Amino acid sequence: MDWKTLSHLPLAEQRGLQNETIKKFFKTKLPFSPYYRDLFKKHHLEFEQIENIDDVQRIPFTTKQDIAPTPDDPGKTRQLILQPDESLIKKHSSKADLVKIIGRKLTGQDVKSKLEWEYKPIHIHFTTGRTSLPTAFGYTAYDLAALKETGQRLLNVSGADKNQFAINAFPYAPHLAFWLCAFAMQEVGMTSIQTGGGKILGTKKIIDALESTKAGIATFIPGYAYHVFRQSVHEKRNFSNLKTIVFGGERVSPGLREKVKELLRELGSYEPNIVATYAFTEGKTAWIQCHETSGYHLYPDMEFFEVIDKDGNRVPEGNPGELVFTSIGWRGTVVARYRTGDMTQGIEYRPCPHCGRTVPRIHPDIQRTSEIKEFHLTKVKGELVNLNEFYPLLSSRPDIEEWQVEIRKENNDSYGLDQLVIHIAPKANASFVDVAQRIEKIILDEMGVRALMHETSLDDLLVKLGMETEVKEKRIVDNRPKV
Repeated sequence: MDWKTLSHLPLAEQRGLQNETIKKFFKTKLPFSPYYRDLFKKHHLEFEQIENIDDVQRIPFTTKQDIAPTPDDPGKTRQLILQPDESLIKKHSSKADLVKIIGRKLTGQDVKSKLEWEYKPIHIHFTTGRTSLPTAFGYTAYDLAALKETGQRLLNVSGADKNQFAINAFPYAPHLAFWLCAFAMQEVGMTSIQTGGGKILGTKKIIDALESTKAGIATFIPGYAYHVFRQSVHEKRNFSNLKTIVFGGERVSPGLREKVKELLRELGSYEPNIVATYAFTEGKTAWIQCHETSGYHLYPDMEFFEVIDKDGNRVPEGNPGELVFTSIGWRGTVVARYRTGDMTQGIEYRPCPHCGRTVPRIHPDIQRTSEIKEFHLTKVKGELVNLNEFYPLLSSRPDIEEWQVEIRKENNDSYGLDQLVIHIAPKANASFVDVAQRIEKIILDEMGVRALMHETSLDDLLVKLGMETEVKEKRIVDNRPKV
């Protein structure tokens, strides 16, 4: 079904399509996964028992710990790759699938080529590996076609015009953001430059490209976009044609959006559409807003999302909880009932008030539970600090140019108390003393911890952040010595 039709399909018809897709995927595709064959056998489940969205609740959760590579098992993720062989195909493929493979008197080479196109991984993305070794997720030729399709959908929802010139400023790496945007722009037919970000092309050349091409759309990590636009204002550049900004890789607070808009106004772009994406490597694609206050528009033929409470029970529609993801339209590396660790305020099912699309939307305020850490900040152990809170708190401040949070040990003593240090480069017209006092009080009042404030020049802080050298700027660094 084409996206224009699917995105405006009544919810009941979407559910019917999703149930049909789930039934087929679990009966004829997921049995090719060694990991899920073992999991289903262990829990006395049959793949044929999963016929609709309600049946999905019977499946045990998969977590990051279940799939992340370890030094003892670095190839752990391979068990999540769909790996059909002759006996599995005969056992689990439907008659229609078998007809497609062998019913037209295909030669052995034809069958092999068809199976390789659908199931052989030829492209790999990695997780960032912040809490473990990077996890590889493989894409087959079938998947790359799906990735391009979802990329077209993403740009369609964003409102981008294919006749605009596009600049992809996501960092070049085997990560989802860069490749999804590159494929999407090419598939839509946009003329584009894949810059690779500040580490590859460099900020100056990206600024030159934005101006000289009269780019209409640009994709960025939010913190890097602010850096680029700030430098562009300093150089008195003209970005009057820039109409759409797509952010990914970080949360985008309303305050940061306003700071970016203020810079864009100075660059001649007065009514830009600044939209954010939601993505994680295990999901294999990204979802986007149509408007800065809308949710992330989903693809019900490609995946099934549910929301669970702290006890693992599915919550009623629209209620908050943790997002759980099940792949139903992918090959290569796939996951079912995967706990993302991302907390949402819920999934909306009424038509979007901004664009009228009827596909479900994840509420835009998403927080990652992996960013909640324990620190020994006082003699009372177990002080929990939600690192997510620093992003909207510090990025939205009009009196702060740049910031970084450092976690370190007092006197570098491995067994001493932890220290939370906020490195701040204040705006040129702001007093560091005044800024520091305000931030220190807000952190104490809202987070219950005392932080040390440290003034750092903008140039030095940009180096600390790795703005021009890292794939993604280092906003929160843990410099505590390993015990």
